[in-house]
Amino acid sequence: VQLQASGGGLVQPGESLRLSCAASGRTFSGNVMAWFRQAPGKEREFVAGRDSNGYSTRYADSVKGRFTVSRDREKNMMYLQMNSLKPEDTAVYYCAIRSTGRVVVSAWSSALSYDSWGQGTQVTVSS
Repeated sequence: VQLQASGGGLVQPGESLRLSCAASGRTFSGNVMAWFRQAPGKEREFVAGRDSNGYSTRYADSVKGRFTVSRDREKNMMYLQMNSLKPEDTAVYYCAIRSTGRVVVSAWSSALSYDSWGQGTQVTVSS
């Protein structure tokens, strides 16, 4: 499975951005996709995840109420709508997928749960 993330950019605090992630190749119907981010000098952290059926969605506490993850199964796309952006949201954002097998929801926040990663897209929030 190949992933291609896009949509990053430079915005001011309080503005919005929408990231997209396109998946190609063979995927498992029950897979989970997620967004992670990594700021300079920090570890990669979980942002949001959603299963392919839309039954389960999880968010990091730092983005709850501001970010929304969605998926389009027919198009093999995942999106991250980011509203009310803050300077601390500045990071490289990565999309990830577990393309085979299932992952329990409690493990979604671990980068080790995913077997394919996109190249990352830079989001900078600054006035």
